[in-house]
Amino acid sequence: MTGIFIVDKPSGWTSQDVCAKLRGALREKRVGHSGTLDPMATGVLPVFVGRATRAVEFAENHRKRYTAAIRLGLVTDTQDTAGTALETRGASGVTRADLSAVLGEFTGEIKQVPPMYSAVKIGGRRLYELARRGQSVERPARSVTIYSIDLLGEENGDFLLDVECSKGTYIRTLCHDIGQRLGCGACMAALRRTRAGVFGIEDAHPLPTLVAAAEKGEAERYLLPVDSLFREYPAVTVDAASERKCRCGNVFPVKLVDGLYRVYAGDGEFLMLGRVTGEKMATVKSFFAV
Repeated sequence: MTGIFIVDKPSGWTSQDVCAKLRGALREKRVGHSGTLDPMATGVLPVFVGRATRAVEFAENHRKRYTAAIRLGLVTDTQDTAGTALETRGASGVTRADLSAVLGEFTGEIKQVPPMYSAVKIGGRRLYELARRGQSVERPARSVTIYSIDLLGEENGDFLLDVECSKGTYIRTLCHDIGQRLGCGACMAALRRTRAGVFGIEDAHPLPTLVAAAEKGEAERYLLPVDSLFREYPAVTVDAASERKCRCGNVFPVKLVDGLYRVYAGDGEFLMLGRVTGEKMATVKSFFAV
């Protein structure tokens, strides 16, 4: 089995928990995910199976989109409502207009200090391991990009934000920093990923649905082909001679403009993601059976 499952990750599960569950249900060792979601978060989690795991590295750098609930007036040690409260401040005076007015300050390239409760390594140790021991260390700020951030409305006393961002963005840190800017403090109350690269929530399936299908031997009905990850690039079909060179990892001539391409054999098999430079095609990553 080779391809990509788009899982609608349930709350309370780690991304690795999801992979382990599918690994067992599919009886397939080669299962991996791209774009880790915190246990609290739900939504789009691409899970790669078989030879498709070779594509994980390409998916990790894709843009992500989230719907986040920000709770004003509460500061916690994890920067979300799952943590321990550190401060509770009055936020009744902060209006929707006040929040909207500061969101523009958090678009574009911004700096974020990774939270202590995160998987970032400092000195060879995961920050969350140190945090669980009550330790706090200096963390260098990292550059991330917020492509857009919009206020959607209110729900259960929280404000809802629609955020499109780059790899490595901590939405709970974004919520925390917005709260600091407003002067009332804030944390993240809920998070749902609605898009990861080319895959949207409309492509996702609940984990129980996928597990049940796998146990019946019907999981492939939900499996997307690995080349779906690269659908933004044009497709090209090569002749038999070029296919042989492709399968040997050799460069071969083409009459194409420079750029990235999905490369297929004459029978429709997806061979590789290729790069053309000066009318020569070279392999970026191959996906054919070996």
